Amino acid sequence: MNDSSTAPVTARPTLAAVARLAGVSNSTASLAFSGTGPVSDATRDRVLAAAKQLNYAGPDPRARSLRRGRSGIVGVVMEERVGDAFRDPIKIALLDGITEEIGAIDAGLLILTDAGDAAQRIEDAPMDAVVLVGCSPRLDESVAMLRQRGIPLIAIEGDPAVGVPVIGQDNREASRIAAQHLHDLGHRDVAVVALPLTRDRNRGRFTTESARSASSTTAVDRLAGVQDVFTGVGGWVTRGSFVEEGRLAGTALLERAQDRPTAIVAQSDLLAAGVIRAAEELGLEVPWDVSVVGFDGVRVDGLWPYDLTTLVQPAVDKGRAAGRAVVDMLEGREITPESFTSEFHQGNTTAAPARR
Repeated sequence: MNDSSTAPVTARPTLAAVARLAGVSNSTASLAFSGTGPVSDATRDRVLAAAKQLNYAGPDPRARSLRRGRSGIVGVVMEERVGDAFRDPIKIALLDGITEEIGAIDAGLLILTDAGDAAQRIEDAPMDAVVLVGCSPRLDESVAMLRQRGIPLIAIEGDPAVGVPVIGQDNREASRIAAQHLHDLGHRDVAVVALPLTRDRNRGRFTTESARSASSTTAVDRLAGVQDVFTGVGGWVTRGSFVEEGRLAGTALLERAQDRPTAIVAQSDLLAAGVIRAAEELGLEVPWDVSVVGFDGVRVDGLWPYDLTTLVQPAVDKGRAAGRAVVDMLEGREITPESFTSEFHQGNTTAAPARR
């Protein structure tokens, strides 16, 4: 007869196991439980069905009790609308990295935004810690409220407030390397297709002077890197990292032959893909008529036969670093802010400029 006292103890299922069974990323599974983010009903049902099959009920209330009454929720604050953020593969990669690490304390994600489309407000949402993703100083008031509540904060890029640890990225130096690559090829007439520079997210041409009022740290740093090589460079500012925004920008910059740049530096790969599409629609050949550089190193559907010249950033690793910092803060350990380096990848979208 079997002695039940010696029966093996089955390990409690994890969110990662649920995500694998449901065929989704860790961050999508976490958001399915929290009810935030643009997770479809079908995906949420699949995640919950997998959780039921594995007998996983979300964050362990016993663990929350042991952690002195914590909610088991880590907030992630973004400035853009949630739906827009989930169209950006870099934001998704960051969330995946964060989720991997906070799984160690059995915490889930809560996506928050100041764009007015979040189910809960930054100021009063139940959270154990907050990760600020690329947030600008205009969130100082919200950051101050979070500090008053005693909630630990960590930032991924951005410049949120004095004293908030930042997971950094070499945006300026990486962009300088890309600009220097174009300079070495012989380009002198270069334009930038920028991410949103200000809160209003207005689309249109910009100059060095108009960019001085910008508040988006990531976009400003990437612009500064190009300006380190091409003084006074201007270009087009977009409403976000979308292919269609890149196409509109590319059309505006390339449609007039008399002032057409020989090269364009796009601040994301999605924007770069849109610029290439615009060039094709105008009958231009990339890279012979115009060279194009991106930033991110993500896979863009429909880009073949182009191998985009770009800066490859370690987005998942940045998310993991932020997640580790959250765990360390909540467990009472000191954290050491980290900074990451992009890798320059030369593809087939850049070449020496053709003679005019």
